[in-house]
Amino acid sequence: MTVMTACNRISRWSGALSLCAIVAIIRPAHADPRAVVELFTSQGCSSCPPADKILGELSRDPSVIALSMPIDYWDYLGWKDTLADSRFSARQKAYSHVRGDRDVYTPQVIVNGSAQAIGSDRGSIEYAISDTIKTDGVMSVPVTMTLSGRQINVSVAASKAPTAAHGEVWICSVSKSVPISIGRGENRGRELVYYNVVRNILKVGDWNGSSGNWVVPIENISRDGVDAAVVYVQDGNREKPGSMLGAAMTSLH
Repeated sequence: MTVMTACNRISRWSGALSLCAIVAIIRPAHADPRAVVELFTSQGCSSCPPADKILGELSRDPSVIALSMPIDYWDYLGWKDTLADSRFSARQKAYSHVRGDRDVYTPQVIVNGSAQAIGSDRGSIEYAISDTIKTDGVMSVPVTMTLSGRQINVSVAASKAPTAAHGEVWICSVSKSVPISIGRGENRGRELVYYNVVRNILKVGDWNGSSGNWVVPIENISRDGVDAAVVYVQDGNREKPGSMLGAAMTSLH
């Protein structure tokens, strides 16, 4: 195995950290999925459990990377979402701003960074997947992740589509299944399971259309209950997220 390193600086929403680029081929993740599906949900939303169930079903489809991103703006209804993160609320609002929507809602799904659908409408989600994948550049960039000791090696291939010539590379730490007992609010007394819950997210680097490689120490994304990681390449930026250009997911255990 040939290894090349070159130190880079990468940012995260709550700070910054140093990483080194690396080329390594060990335990590759599933490549070339057709969609990244992001569900914005809340434990305090009575309409959300059917959407959470659908996301769980989608998470078992190897061609789909399904992510649950619990938001915090319903916490005032009497139950503080135990998985919510204000960054996910900001991400949903950024998507809404880019599309020119008047407001946000739960449960809402964003497919491949562009189309939106009601999270409990499986048909609309499937249509959004098949429709967005027709767009030039969407999910066209091969992304792989490999594990080597206590680090995750990220590789993004060169683009073959002129519309996918730049983007940002992000990594998410994921808990595949999280059971929650809800004590108050609209879902009081219910035992619910949340799937592929994003527990942390940080920026790996910028991608310029050429092949690139990075290494992420597992300690930078690990926390209790985290057992998987997702890397995605997305057009635009945090304030103006665009189309998903490629993604990969791997188990950490």
